[in-house]
Amino acid sequence: MTPKEVIAFCREKGVKSVDLRFMDFPGVWQHFTIPVTALTEDVFEDGLGFDGSSIRGWQRINESDMLVLPQPDTAALDPFAEIPTLMMICNIQDPVTREDYSRDPRNVARKAVNYLKSLGIADTCYVGPEVEFFIFDDIRYDQTSHCGYYFVDSVEGEWNRGRDEKPNLGYKLRHKEGYFPVPPADQMFNIRNEMMQLMIECGVPVEAQHHEVATAGQSEIDLRFDELVTMADRVMVYKYIVKNVARRHNKVAVFMPKPIFGDNGSGMHTHLSLWKKGQPLFAGSGYAGLSDIALYAIGGLLKHAPALCAFTNPTTNSYKRLVPGYEAPVNLAYSQRNRSAAIRIPMYSANPKAKRIEFRCPDPSCNPYLAFAAMLMAMIDGIQNKIHPGDPLDKDIYDLPPEELQNIPKTPGSLEEALNALRNDHEFLLRGDVFTPDVIDTWIWYKMTNEVDAIRLRPHPYEFCLYADI
Repeated sequence: MTPKEVIAFCREKGVKSVDLRFMDFPGVWQHFTIPVTALTEDVFEDGLGFDGSSIRGWQRINESDMLVLPQPDTAALDPFAEIPTLMMICNIQDPVTREDYSRDPRNVARKAVNYLKSLGIADTCYVGPEVEFFIFDDIRYDQTSHCGYYFVDSVEGEWNRGRDEKPNLGYKLRHKEGYFPVPPADQMFNIRNEMMQLMIECGVPVEAQHHEVATAGQSEIDLRFDELVTMADRVMVYKYIVKNVARRHNKVAVFMPKPIFGDNGSGMHTHLSLWKKGQPLFAGSGYAGLSDIALYAIGGLLKHAPALCAFTNPTTNSYKRLVPGYEAPVNLAYSQRNRSAAIRIPMYSANPKAKRIEFRCPDPSCNPYLAFAAMLMAMIDGIQNKIHPGDPLDKDIYDLPPEELQNIPKTPGSLEEALNALRNDHEFLLRGDVFTPDVIDTWIWYKMTNEVDAIRLRPHPYEFCLYADI
């Protein structure tokens, strides 16, 4: 919609308030609300002011003034507001220079797409993430100077087979056996259906929803692929709807990659393809039906994967999922159909338009704008420099002998390793002024200070199990 059409839409739907949303640096939506009478066409051009120093990773106190500019093509009715409310995603600008703000994640994603177009390689990057999450009945956690614990629970959890639930109706999912069971074993079916329907009503096309492998309500709702920035917007709408529908049912949705020990974690396998003038560029006559440009894109992703993990797997919890020896894609190799490789080439269809690559490392704790932009920049580098990914690995990686397995590079083993990889390998991100040096430096500083060091300094509950009797 245009600004004029948004205002007309508000009149048609009886909208009373307008909720303006934008992404903070780590990846959480922020918002404030104005009465609908304050939404004029000038607001879309002039913006509205707010305090940027109160947003994580943004401005200093002496340069705090910032502007939000609502983007009319993101307008949708908020399905959870008690009075009719329109929500819109905003871009961020400096009020003095009127330049787009370098640390606005949405701005980084927009610049990545514009850089792709400026090179003439392609005019569209399609992204299709598979966002996984858990639905819990209870979540409790705390950390003080003398105490630290967490507790999660679910009616589906295997550990509740013997609980007196007055009555316990059974159908508890065994660890690693949650993939595709029908109700009543799948007790989240109706909740996911409600989530799916609300996404569709908010303009977010859905392809499918299902239970995932883990016990305790692990779920997935697959979105139909779309252009990079649009898909990052939709991931945020997705999370908003999932969290609020869960809350409506007195449950809590969690996007942590690894909230349960000993069971599958949540990933965000991301399907990627480049198009130009309406034609797919990844279809060809090479391995798995790929073109040379697709193989070079894979080469770029694999070469820069350790640095990419700082954005695609940006939490300390991410590396409880990326652990060698399990199903997580820690091996930096590519293969058709093989889900134990970091990059898979799906073979569901022979249609050239369906040809894509699937980067399996990312998880749903990421900031989608920064993660998608970083993946695109790695593919661009691979294409520009014709980085061939080498031979594919079509064997079961987990059955390889140790001497062969040790030659396959791995993802970082911790967030600190990923951040160090980013520190040493980020020149490809700076091209076209997409990721600016202040974005890279602030990201590393923020993650090291607020997450890596914060975890390193605190005793872990399991350390007491290991060492309390020494």
